[in-house]
Amino acid sequence: MLNRLHKNNHAVDIQIFKPLFWIGLAISFFLTGCGGTKALPAASTTSKLLKQNNTSAYFTGLLVVDLKTKDTLASLNAKRFFIPASTVKIVTLYAANHLLKDSLPSLFYAHKNDTTYIKGTGDPSWQHPYFKDQTALEFLKNQKNISLYPHNYKDDAFGPGWAWEDYPYAFSAERSGICLYGNVVNFTKKDTLSISPDFFRKNTTTKGQVTTRERHANSFTIASNFKDTIAIPFMTGNKVVKNLLEAELQKTVTLVNRFPEVVPKMLLGHSTDSIYRRMLYKSDNFLAEQLMLTASATLSDSLSFKIAKKHVLDNYLNTLKQTPRWVDGSGLSRYNLFTPEFLVGVLSQLWITIPQQRLLHLFPKWDANGTVPLEKEVENPSFIYGKSGSMGGVYNLCGYLKTKSGRYLAFSFMNNHFQQPSADIRKRMFETLCRIRDAY
Repeated sequence: MLNRLHKNNHAVDIQIFKPLFWIGLAISFFLTGCGGTKALPAASTTSKLLKQNNTSAYFTGLLVVDLKTKDTLASLNAKRFFIPASTVKIVTLYAANHLLKDSLPSLFYAHKNDTTYIKGTGDPSWQHPYFKDQTALEFLKNQKNISLYPHNYKDDAFGPGWAWEDYPYAFSAERSGICLYGNVVNFTKKDTLSISPDFFRKNTTTKGQVTTRERHANSFTIASNFKDTIAIPFMTGNKVVKNLLEAELQKTVTLVNRFPEVVPKMLLGHSTDSIYRRMLYKSDNFLAEQLMLTASATLSDSLSFKIAKKHVLDNYLNTLKQTPRWVDGSGLSRYNLFTPEFLVGVLSQLWITIPQQRLLHLFPKWDANGTVPLEKEVENPSFIYGKSGSMGGVYNLCGYLKTKSGRYLAFSFMNNHFQQPSADIRKRMFETLCRIRDAY
């Protein structure tokens, strides 16, 4: 049920735009909802229903829109700004889908005399632990002399507002113009220690009880009793990229400060949909950040999140209200601020621009436990296709809901500033979405 919402002065009463919907919703309260959901009596007013069980200690917003009729079925604090966390990746998907084609631009290059000059596009798939794409590397192995121009990358390694203490965790891998191995080192210890890329073995010691990396150096420590697999980000930089490329190609790579004054050619690489799907299912921050950089490569000679963001907001999403504060592609930053109305607007535009079967294939299924793992999708009857977003005191879900009558709704359900376990929030959200599914 729509319960445990604010009673303070900042709360906005639900707006009713479709009486038949709420009649059906009231009737459904007498029926069995999702497993374990308690039937409720009909509420005399929607506000009374929504504000049962006072939770004024946190802030909730909800917007539900019928994708066919465009009717707004429910709206609570829909114009208020929330910290979106990883639901930002929905907007990143929108940006990438508009600016990229079926395959990622993997490399820019130009030939001059006997030298091949290259510059990055932000493509995250080069030797990525999951994708293991070899397109650019195989191309470079066939070039005689290689000169790398790294100065088209204009952003910092970390996004605005990222937590500095997250540097040794895989979810906070650095951003870069040319990426190798997902910008992480993978350590696996069974009988012996396996390191990928092996280039970092000389910088790795085994001792103590903590597995980590030094704050300002590519020096790694693996705990003596470690027996597992872990990914730790490495510090990127021009020399690191040069050294990794040389190790991969077994040839010299020269760093240069100028690129030939010619229109570079583009080498196409990995399929975009496979990148999008993994970004949404795994909530992969690195893929999200790099997609925004790769999108910017189609607009400018410079790789920059701000270039792609400005173009998308100014040209594609300029009709939507409540322009967000959008500072990164992944949602790692608490500086991001989005409204439920804006996010539903993006979802509605995705519904128009991407064929339904393909779009729902990209989005994860979701239930009361959270995102349904890929391997359990077939057996899971979930009616929700959504991207969640969570961090301390934040749990949001935005996506598509298929009702019992077969209609599709776009929704944004956002919760900020709570202190109870996220599992409690997820349960209430799932009960609410179950009732909407049953009633409409």
